[in-house]
Amino acid sequence: MGPIKKLMNPLPQLTACKKIVSIPAMKKLQKEITSGSIAPVYFFHGPESFLKEELTDLVRKKAFPSEEEAAINTTVVYGQDVALGEIVSMASEFPMFAARKLMVVKQFGKFKKQGSRDTQKLHLEQLVRYIKKPADSTILILDSDQIDKKDMQKPPFRELQSFRHDFPLIKNPDIFASERARQYGWEFDPEALKAFSTYIQPSAREIAREIEKLVMYASSKSDEKRITGSDVYECVGISKQYNVFELEKALADKNLRLCSGISLMIMEREGQKEGLMNIIRYLTTFYMRIWKLHSPGTRRLPLSETAKMLGMFGKQEYFAKNYLQYAATFSPQETERAILALQQTDAALKGLEAYPDEKYLLLRLMQQLLSQK
Repeated sequence: MGPIKKLMNPLPQLTACKKIVSIPAMKKLQKEITSGSIAPVYFFHGPESFLKEELTDLVRKKAFPSEEEAAINTTVVYGQDVALGEIVSMASEFPMFAARKLMVVKQFGKFKKQGSRDTQKLHLEQLVRYIKKPADSTILILDSDQIDKKDMQKPPFRELQSFRHDFPLIKNPDIFASERARQYGWEFDPEALKAFSTYIQPSAREIAREIEKLVMYASSKSDEKRITGSDVYECVGISKQYNVFELEKALADKNLRLCSGISLMIMEREGQKEGLMNIIRYLTTFYMRIWKLHSPGTRRLPLSETAKMLGMFGKQEYFAKNYLQYAATFSPQETERAILALQQTDAALKGLEAYPDEKYLLLRLMQQLLSQK
């Protein structure tokens, strides 16, 4: 199994200073803001813009008694348009006819470096003094996209560590989707959550939008507040017969004809290249999980530990037992050949190998996956 280890990336190490906005951390932050415990400075950092926008909007709603007052006393600027000294100057101004004001600096990581080096140093010193003793009448939100780790250790970002909340891209769309539905008082059935998280783009904005549509759709059909697999198939537009879950079952049965037929229908519905890419993405996860289960001792673990090892959380743990059965179906050699075949097909799609068309790649892949050699 040596070649496969190259595909296994180590998990990133978290530093002690930053606060990753996981679901529990997100709830805690929301609870603090909702209760009126609003910090004078926030440093929102990372690429997940939707969650940053939601929290900024929550701060705005809780900071002002009315929309009119909020509109008058909210200032939004962009980092590339303002120097650090200008940010301090604007944040230090008193609000108009209100107890406090909100200032949001978007794209803060691109702040303007104005004037000579001495002037820039002076601006930096002004910002450092401000964040040590921020104005009581101002809520300052510094919103930045992803900043390089080396730059994060330099001023002014170094001085903002205690105010920092990280917003990385969603890594577990199933957990986020489940929590999002729960906010509306709804629960996913396990099959429904599996289908939803597989076919929906793993971004907070997309998931939130689709959950809202899905809840509205399911509400018109039932009062049980449970989202079923049928709800997801009908609302999201997934074929009940030709999807990656049926392909998974056909692979487990080692039915080459059925695997090829389902795959071709997926490509017909989703587009030749896009459909094949989705199949490769799903099956790579499928076989990598089986590969992990061939490690010594893993099949003696409790089911909950097995699920965690496979990267399955929440309701997805329900499917961990399926993978134990798959591991008994596919030998380590078959599993390794399958992963290498998927890697080869992915490389071809990326232009590293000439091929007649996507259907040829798909049919070749299915034969490689189910080869008994």
